[in-house]
Amino acid sequence: MKKTQVSTTARGIAFARALETSRPANVRVCNDPFARRFISPAFYLMGRLFAGYGERVAPGALGFLVTRCRYIDDYLQTCLDAGLEQLVILGAGLDSRAYRFPALKQGIKVFEVDHPATQQAKRVKLTSLLGELPAHVTFVPIDFNEESLDKLFSFGYDRQLKTLFIWEGVVHYLQAEAVEQTLEFVRRNAPPASAIIFDYVYAAALTAARQRGEVARMRRSARFTGEQLVFGIEEGTVTDYLQSRGFSQVTNVTSRDLEQAYLANQDRTVAPIYAIAHAAVAG
Repeated sequence: MKKTQVSTTARGIAFARALETSRPANVRVCNDPFARRFISPAFYLMGRLFAGYGERVAPGALGFLVTRCRYIDDYLQTCLDAGLEQLVILGAGLDSRAYRFPALKQGIKVFEVDHPATQQAKRVKLTSLLGELPAHVTFVPIDFNEESLDKLFSFGYDRQLKTLFIWEGVVHYLQAEAVEQTLEFVRRNAPPASAIIFDYVYAAALTAARQRGEVARMRRSARFTGEQLVFGIEEGTVTDYLQSRGFSQVTNVTSRDLEQAYLANQDRTVAPIYAIAHAAVAG
């Protein structure tokens, strides 16, 4: 991402949530009343205009975005029910969970970690929408090209608290070294039974001779957005990948799993090149 530019991807993902929220309740997968208010009316209208075309060139991509949101929402609720004490949202973008989940306002420490440009724009928008910045959220601006997650400690992160790290829509834009460093930070600085959840793309999709539409389009626009798909995990290997890095209780959620959970009896699909993984910090 470019230094002074608000993430295009963050706005696109917010649009996907906004579009899904506009669907009738009986077919709606995720519900985010903040999403449409986080983006401009012009961006939303442009998104609606091209949504059909996007589905034709990248079938199931939109389905993945909305089922991913719902799955992570459900997983967060499971963690809250199990006594979560601290939440760290990595690459928060225009994520709204800190404002949609009432339980997070009841003594749970919440940190939103993001690039300074995107985070500053979000802070301005939140102040406009809510009248002030929410007291229960700590904003941590980090440029991952120059800083590390150790900066969390100076903002009040507590390594003794049971923590969930949400890493949504980020991993595939990072170099392998940055992914390793983030996983190592979590492993070393969160107590056992803490967890991390993230989505990823299969490595083969990034090297295929004939790439899916959204992969090819993202690469063509990278020089304008500064956002490039570079990191993937080979299909079927994420359990070994995470266990070898100090995690346990690994769950891998495939596109088929997401379709069965959230799109049964709907004429919608989830793109087959994506998956979600979550795992606990080993004791």
